[in-house]
Amino acid sequence: MGRRRRKVIRIPKKRLPKFFSCPICGKEAVRVEIFRDEEKAIVSCGNCGAREEFPIKHALGEIDVYCMFTDKIYGGIRPPPASEVKASE
Repeated sequence: MGRRRRKVIRIPKKRLPKFFSCPICGKEAVRVEIFRDEEKAIVSCGNCGAREEFPIKHALGEIDVYCMFTDKIYGGIRPPPASEVKASE
């Protein structure tokens, strides 16, 4: 008589996506290309054509560059606070 064998349960590792959602058009068509030797990254949307270039450090990944892209987009859309508008008049 032998003992029963245990089942080996393998847990798949989660991976980052290759395409991200575009903050402008909403489609999942943003691709991040990193050129480490030139220390720059290019973020481009295949649907609406939005394109941006960022200087990067060696340790940054694709998700970090995508976050920089969304921060720049959302930072430019916000209107200035009402207190600044009244002060400039």
